[in-house]
Amino acid sequence: MRTLSKEILEWEGKEVEMAGWVAGRRDHGKIIFVDLRDRSGITQLVFTPKDKDIYETGNTLRSEWVIRVKGLVQRRPSGMENNDLPTGKHEIQVTRLEVLAQSETPPFSLDTDGNDAGEEMRMQYRYLDIRRPRLTNNLRMRHLVQQYVREFLSARDFVEVETPILGKSTPEGARDYLVPSRLRPGAFYALPQSPQQYKQLLMVAGIERYFQIVRCFRDEDTRGDRQPEFTQLDIEMSFIEQQDILDLAEEMLIGLVRALYPDVILTLDKNGRMPRLTYREAMDTYKTDRPDLRKNTEDPKELAFGIIVDFPAFEWKEQEKRWDAVHHPFTMPQVSDVGEFNEQFEKDPGQIMAYQYDIVLNGYEIAGGSIRIHESELLTRIFEVMGNKRKDIEEKFGHLLKAFQYGVPPHGGIAFGFDRLMMVLQNEPSIREVIAFPKTGDGRDLMMGAPSEVDAEQLKELHIKVDKE
Repeated sequence: MRTLSKEILEWEGKEVEMAGWVAGRRDHGKIIFVDLRDRSGITQLVFTPKDKDIYETGNTLRSEWVIRVKGLVQRRPSGMENNDLPTGKHEIQVTRLEVLAQSETPPFSLDTDGNDAGEEMRMQYRYLDIRRPRLTNNLRMRHLVQQYVREFLSARDFVEVETPILGKSTPEGARDYLVPSRLRPGAFYALPQSPQQYKQLLMVAGIERYFQIVRCFRDEDTRGDRQPEFTQLDIEMSFIEQQDILDLAEEMLIGLVRALYPDVILTLDKNGRMPRLTYREAMDTYKTDRPDLRKNTEDPKELAFGIIVDFPAFEWKEQEKRWDAVHHPFTMPQVSDVGEFNEQFEKDPGQIMAYQYDIVLNGYEIAGGSIRIHESELLTRIFEVMGNKRKDIEEKFGHLLKAFQYGVPPHGGIAFGFDRLMMVLQNEPSIREVIAFPKTGDGRDLMMGAPSEVDAEQLKELHIKVDKE
C-alpha cells in the first residue's frame, strides 16, 4: 500500500512504501539525500553504503526520475530538521529502490515559482510546469472552488444541466468559432460564446433553477484575463427579481471565501454585505465600472467585492451608426411594456436603464448578468432598434421567439468568469496561471502545436478551400 508524503508522520518507526518524482539529490560524504515529491508534498530519502546495491542505484538518480521505495520512517537527527516542510522532522531510511522511469534534464528548473522562465517555454512544456507546487496548488484550489459551488447550488435545488457545444451562429458580441458540417456542405455549427439561449429555453422548459460549469468560446483578441476558450459558472432562475439573484451570488461568494480562503482580509460594508453602487455612481467616483474597492490596493491578501447595478441598456456605435445593447439583447430594460419602451427609445435611447448587474473583485469584473426579456414582442422590438430586419430576426432567433409562445416565466441569471475569479483568489497576474493547458497571449497551443494545418483530404470532405493569401 502506497504512503503519501503527508501521511508519513503517522508511520514513525514503521516501514512504508512510497512513489513519486526525484525533486532533488544531495551528496553529503557517504550519505545521499534524495527529495521525493508526490502529489501531497516532499519527503527526504536517505541512502547509506551499508546496502551497496541500493546505495549505488541511489547514486545514479537524477532530477524528475520516477521511483518507488520502501523504507523505515525515522526522525531526523537533532539540528537537521527542515521547518519549511510539513515532513521536515522525518525521513525515510531506504531499504528497497526501484526506478520506474528515467527523465531527460528538464528545460527549466522546477524548484522555483516559474516566474524566472519564459512563458513560451513554460507553455511548450506545460506538463512539467504543472509539477511546480504553485501551479499544482492553483489547480487543486480550482477544484475545491468548483466543488464548493456545486454543493452550494445543489443544496438550494439547482439542477446542473449540460448544454450543447455545437450550436447555431448568432450575434452575441464577439466572433464565433465556426465548425463546418461534413453532412451539410456549406453549413456551419458555431461553438457557444455562452449558453445564453439554451439556459433561457431551460426556463421555458420548467427547470426553474439551473447551473452549469461550462466551456465558452470567443474568437477575439486575447489578453491577460481572456482566452479563446474559457470557463463560465452559469446560473439561471425563474420567478425572481434582481435582488434575489444578487443575494444568492453574494451569499455564495462570501461563504466560499470564508470556507476556502480563511486567511484573507474580506472587505465588506458596515452591515457585512458587499457594497452596491449604481453604474453612474461608479463612473463618477472611480471613473470605471469595475472599481477596486480595497482599502489598501497594495495588499494582495485583501479581497473587496462590489455589486454594480443600473447599467444603461444601450450604447451608440459610432462606426456602425446604430444603437447596440450594452450587455446583450436579451437584457430587460427598466420599462413596463413595449409601449413604454418605444416611448423612451424615441425620446433618448441612452437614458434607458437595464436590469443589468456586475460583480467586481479587486478591480476586475468577475460576473455579469441580468433579468431577461420574456415577452417576444419586446424582444423583437429590441432586435429591430439594434438594426436587425424582421426576416433576419426570425432566421436567427425564431426558435426562441416561438418558445416564448408556450408559457415562459419571468427569469434572470448571472454568469461568472471562473478563470478570472480564480486568478484573483490565487493572486495570480494572468488567468493562464489557473488553467491547466492555456493558450498563449496570441491564442496558440505551443504544447500541441495548434492551430495547425489539416491535410487536403479533410478539407475536401468538408467542401472547404483555403485561401492562404
